[in-house]
Amino acid sequence: MATQKMLKFVSTPREMPQKRSAAERSEDFHEIYQEFAAAKAAEQASRCSQCGVPYCQTHCPLHNNIPDWLRLTAEGRLEEAYRVSQATNTFPEICGRICPQDRLCEGNCVIEQSGHGTVTIGSIEKYITDTAWEQGWVQAATPAQERSESIGIIGAGPGGLAAADMLRREGFQVTIYDRYDRAGGLLTYGIPGFKLEKDVVMRRNQLLADGGVEFVLNCNVGEDISFDAIRGKHDAVLIATGVYKTRDLDLDNADAGGVVSAIDYLTASNKVEFGDDVPDYQDGELNANGKRVVVIGGGDTAMDCVRTAIRQGAQSVKCLYRRDRANMPGSQREVQNAEEEGVEFVWLSAPGAFAGHVTGIAAEAEETDVAGLPQIASVRIQKMRLGAPDVSGRQSPELIDGADYDEPVELVIKALGFEPEDLPKLWGVDGLEVTRWGTIKADFQTHKTTLPGVYAVGDIVRGASLVVWAIRDGREAAESIANFLNGDARVAAE
Repeated sequence: MATQKMLKFVSTPREMPQKRSAAERSEDFHEIYQEFAAAKAAEQASRCSQCGVPYCQTHCPLHNNIPDWLRLTAEGRLEEAYRVSQATNTFPEICGRICPQDRLCEGNCVIEQSGHGTVTIGSIEKYITDTAWEQGWVQAATPAQERSESIGIIGAGPGGLAAADMLRREGFQVTIYDRYDRAGGLLTYGIPGFKLEKDVVMRRNQLLADGGVEFVLNCNVGEDISFDAIRGKHDAVLIATGVYKTRDLDLDNADAGGVVSAIDYLTASNKVEFGDDVPDYQDGELNANGKRVVVIGGGDTAMDCVRTAIRQGAQSVKCLYRRDRANMPGSQREVQNAEEEGVEFVWLSAPGAFAGHVTGIAAEAEETDVAGLPQIASVRIQKMRLGAPDVSGRQSPELIDGADYDEPVELVIKALGFEPEDLPKLWGVDGLEVTRWGTIKADFQTHKTTLPGVYAVGDIVRGASLVVWAIRDGREAAESIANFLNGDARVAAE
């Protein structure tokens, strides 16, 4: 019976959920894919070859049991499919929406390698869990027994939330501290709604709160509460702050008005979508409306910025990337979506300098803008070519002399990646060791730091990485913390 339901990849072509037209979706921040219907999800799941060594599973950071829940979906056993999916992944409906499946599970699908087109794993994962929410199968944590030990988690991003969920289900008391006014970290404020609608994140936050997780929001560790106070209050501490410091450019007029960081730009846009009052958006500083926009970078954050600028009504949007399309780190699927929506990619290009000009009030303020800096007017674009490979194996970009030109611009968004803040200094804590990159030094299996009872996960350990890796780290750290506290309980009992 199961075999008859599967192995349909020869007769059934690959089919993604329908995308809304570029013209329609460019007008709003809603997700671009329509939902699978039950019959279509089952049909696409039935294309799985149920191979003996599932590369989709081995290339998933969470090692999700993908062939199992595809088979269950094909057989119409959706609640069981959800249970299998939830067993290894705290947020399957989020991963189904934002994971770069083309680089992970789907990109390593055996039938993709044989030319039949990959199984649409991400879309089916999203469908299973969205159905689970609709049917009431997703339930808040109800531990069999409450524990007295408490864990303080610093950072309400995917790593911290995943750990909180696991620990709460074991009965531990969990408090999450976060600098923002809503939990979710980059899920809430860094990723635009057209990739991840915010009610999807908010309902997860609510589920954790319903399960007994305490959130302390608008709380800056080091200012509103000290790190030592958090350590003193809890039996174990998990650091899951992510990395928020923007990599900068060493260029002329790098601080000109109209040159902004990706995180500031995306956060403002997401806050506006929540209905918040955002002065920097209303005064135009973080708003692309009517402007010629240049985004610098080639990762997924750059893709989020260019597609946000289109939706804000930019006059034009260009993305500068110093390598070519084949060598860019971002998802090719996202590049295609951006091109459909009207973004122009300027490959093999890098900024050489920013030129400023003065207008209006700025001219009266001695040829500067109100903040005392020139207003951006153009970007000097340097053309590159690919030379010898660097340590990563990718060809290094080399400057082509004499091929520079100036591109007029009113808004430049820097999407060059993120670096860790200096947490030991910010928090005034001794003994918390960091690597030469500034990330926290933690064991890759247990996630222990150099401070007893203190653990760290996600980007603050790995550097800027994927949401799915943060979830994996959070789940692993939760297990380590539970073992640590269970060990302490056993010692006390003896």
